[in-house]
Amino acid sequence: MSIFAISDLHLSLGCDKPMDVFGSKWSNYTERMYRAWNSIVSDDDLVIVPGDISWAMYIDDAVADFEYIHSLKGRKLLLKGNHDYWWTTTSKMNKFLSEHSFDSIEVIRNNAYLYGNTAICGTRGWNFPSSDSDSKDKRIFEREKQRLVLSLEAAKATGAEEILVAMHYPPIDKPGLRPDFLNIMKEYGVNRCIYGHLHAAAHASAPVGDYLGINLKLVSCDYLNFIPLLIKKS
Repeated sequence: MSIFAISDLHLSLGCDKPMDVFGSKWSNYTERMYRAWNSIVSDDDLVIVPGDISWAMYIDDAVADFEYIHSLKGRKLLLKGNHDYWWTTTSKMNKFLSEHSFDSIEVIRNNAYLYGNTAICGTRGWNFPSSDSDSKDKRIFEREKQRLVLSLEAAKATGAEEILVAMHYPPIDKPGLRPDFLNIMKEYGVNRCIYGHLHAAAHASAPVGDYLGINLKLVSCDYLNFIPLLIKKS
């Protein structure tokens, strides 16, 4: 019962949006990721996928992408990314998963998932607003902070020994001047957080390592060379 993580799969099996336009590193990545994933993940393991999962615009257009995810070993726990336009209400997503028998997939949305002695929670996050950010961005940012609190409360209620936070956006800005999300995590005793969103040249400046006593790991699939990262060994 190990925990792995990998984000930003950007699947387009049901639409024409190939990722190799972003460079040769993405050529045949779904095949390479499939082989790597199934070589290290067992059926008893959990893989957290924090966002940017499918390019589909609507959930019914994402069937092929979910078939791919379901075919991978382990249980899969999905969180929303900024490009997951198909993401809808929890009830509609659960209905979609049930109707297609995607029983190895679950979603996190204002809730938590207990796996062994670890509770996994989190939210999408958002770009850190500046003084000239519009009011919409500021409202989204504050709403994401509240969603993190809701998810952390759900995680706390499980009585788990450890709470692991997953986000799509980095939980801290590059200069480290806005620790809003990290401060919330510290209140709940979190010491590990994984996130995605960053690609290519942004990898060089990604916040990784310890920040305010919380260990941050970037798990974007191109950063991991399309190999799920072991987060916690059983």
